[in-house]
Amino acid sequence: MKEMMVLGSGCSKCTKTAALIQAIAKQNSIVVKVVKETRPEIILQFGVMRTPAVVIDNKVVHAGSIPPQILVESWLKNTK
Repeated sequence: MKEMMVLGSGCSKCTKTAALIQAIAKQNSIVVKVVKETRPEIILQFGVMRTPAVVIDNKVVHAGSIPPQILVESWLKNTK
């Protein structure tokens, strides 16, 4: 199971990002653990200045907006 982290304050965009990842994973029968991280000290450790941000394998892969569906699909396909 792949773990993906959504970094953010818990705002609506952060919540929508986590929900989008979970929904696309479910549609494609991919098991993924989505962790929502809201602690500022952790977010800053990743060097993120704009949220929501998505982290996979301790690497920031997206920041500053809700990622497009096609991008989320590409991340999930690489987790199989």
